[in-house]
Amino acid sequence: MTSPARRHRQRVRALAAHQAARGGLLPVAESKPYELLLARLDADMRRLKLIQSIEKKVETKREMLPEYAAWIEGALEADSGEPDDILMTVMVWRIDTGDFHGALKIADYALRHGLKLPARYSRTPGCLIAEEFAEAAKKTLDDKRLPDLAALAEAARLTAEADMPDEVRAKVQKAMGLTLELHGQPAQALERLRRALVLNPNAGVKKDIERLERSIKNNPPAQASEGG
Repeated sequence: MTSPARRHRQRVRALAAHQAARGGLLPVAESKPYELLLARLDADMRRLKLIQSIEKKVETKREMLPEYAAWIEGALEADSGEPDDILMTVMVWRIDTGDFHGALKIADYALRHGLKLPARYSRTPGCLIAEEFAEAAKKTLDDKRLPDLAALAEAARLTAEADMPDEVRAKVQKAMGLTLELHGQPAQALERLRRALVLNPNAGVKKDIERLERSIKNNPPAQASEGG
């Protein structure tokens, strides 16, 4: 576990490295603190490759993440928009481990500055964020649990203008629709599911749409009486 003093030093070094890059002095990737932490990240990724179990990989990432937290704090505080593979990798790992709100802090920064993912990722940041949040919501629904509506809605908002395949956008709309239904918002849910169907006729939402349409028809919203 990182000590408070070490954590403070790491945050300050990240802040300084990004501020120097923003000032045109030295790219973040060429700073010594970044190089040292990136070497650690490379070692951690090699360790992860030796693990076959997805569940164990997630658990291991969760154990590794605190070592990078202070760097992320400093990088986000600097708000330089400089390329940073550590930052972007941690964003993905946070999604993988269910730290959705932590991932969204980085996602907002990354999309705002047009950052790219490390070369080992084939998707664009917007596509990855949208699809991974949709897949996480689907898994939660499959496990008969309630997805985090606020996190899913924020991911959808952040990636609304990002270019991605329609099929991925449909996944987001489907996840939003099914989650909104569980949160007692059938009209909004139906709107999302219909949008998913437009984006991808094979999204698997036709029966959900029919079910919601019947439910709304049989249970119309109560009308407010005159005078309140």
